[in-house]
Amino acid sequence: QVQLVESGGGLVQAGGSLRLSCAASGSIFSINAMGWYRQAPGKQRVLVALISTGGSSNYADSVKGRFTISRDNAKNMVYLQMNSLKPEDTAVYYCYATVRRDYSAPYYGYWGQGTQVTVSS
Repeated sequence: QVQLVESGGGLVQAGGSLRLSCAASGSIFSINAMGWYRQAPGKQRVLVALISTGGSSNYADSVKGRFTISRDNAKNMVYLQMNSLKPEDTAVYYCYATVRRDYSAPYYGYWGQGTQVTVSS
C-alpha cells in the first residue's frame, strides 16, 4: 500500500498565499515524478506542476510565475507554494506520485485524496 496525504488547503482572499504539502508513505522503494493536479467544479482534472527526482519542474501556463513546486526526497514529500492566488485557482488539489514498490516492480501512479483550495474575490 502507498498513501499520499495532502495538507495545507483552505480559504484565502485573492492575492494571498497558501502552501500545500503532500507526504508519501507505505510500501515505497523509490519515487520518480511527483506533482500536483487540480480539479475545479464541473471541469476535468488538470496538471498544475510536476517535479522530477532531480528537481526539474514544469508548470501549467496559468500558474507560471505564481506557483513553485519543490520536494524533499529524503522525506518523500512534495510541496506547492502558491502566491498571488486568483479566484480561478479555486479547485480541489491532488497530489500525485509515481512509485516503485520494490526493485523489480514498475512505477505506478498514485493519488492523494485531495485538498480544497478556495480563493475569494
